[in-house]
Amino acid sequence: MKTSLKAYFDFSKKEFNGILILCVLIIAILIFPFAYRILKKKEIYNFTQFQHEIAEFKASALSERAYSYKDIKDEIEDKEIKASYFNFDPNGLPAEEWKKLGFSELQIKVIKNYESKGGKFYTKDDLKKIYSITASQFARLEPYITISSTYSKEDKSYNNDKFKNTSEKYPKKPPTAIVELNDADSAKMETIRGIGPAFASRIIKYRNRLGGFYDKKQLREVFGLDSAKYEQIKDLIRIDASSIKKINVNTVTFDDIKKHPYLSYKQMNAIIQYRKQHGEYKSVDDLKKVVILNAEIIRKIEPYISY
Repeated sequence: MKTSLKAYFDFSKKEFNGILILCVLIIAILIFPFAYRILKKKEIYNFTQFQHEIAEFKASALSERAYSYKDIKDEIEDKEIKASYFNFDPNGLPAEEWKKLGFSELQIKVIKNYESKGGKFYTKDDLKKIYSITASQFARLEPYITISSTYSKEDKSYNNDKFKNTSEKYPKKPPTAIVELNDADSAKMETIRGIGPAFASRIIKYRNRLGGFYDKKQLREVFGLDSAKYEQIKDLIRIDASSIKKINVNTVTFDDIKKHPYLSYKQMNAIIQYRKQHGEYKSVDDLKKVVILNAEIIRKIEPYISY
């Protein structure tokens, strides 16, 4: 056996030299990565130019933003500073006169659009409700606003001189019975004095979005129905809140409430997500735990909620 082992491990000089060279190569390959890291010179990157370009870009962006803001600010403020104030009645005031008061083309367009849909200014505050008029602008205009008696609250009825003189063109509607808003169709609403086809359509569309009215004052939320119009019709209508379509807050989906005017998309999602995380709502007190719902929103939606 000793002889066989010796024969197995016995190498000639040529074989021994080959094995030796192979071992040296293996060791060199293993050592090379470590030696390369030690011997390689670290490359130094110069970020000076890059940082300089970043600084120039930021300065340019700030400059452009400041310039744009200044342009817009000057455009608005110059018009207001150059305004020429005088006593005026906003009802039927020509566009040229609005311009003299410092109004932009967009603001005038909004006002004229409001008037074209039958809107009137019965009080100074009615002008304030035009969304394109800023609070500061209204404050400067208020002392000069003079509402004609034709449009005053005290003389807004259909029996004033304006309507007497135009009775043939715009005949008065005969007195009607009190109309229940949650049950009335378009034809029945048009029997209410002061409500035409356009207002009847808007009221019905808003009623459908809400699920019904629970308070007469909700009519003030209908587009174009101002304080004077509300005062004119409030005694000709009644509300039966028992016919309101309620929302089961424990089964409602996003699609079921996405059109409700009192809730934003974030609030709708928060109601649904809170239910998924904490279980079913038991009462309005549980709704108050939804952080995104404030007391005013809860007060407005409570009549439409069931559990």
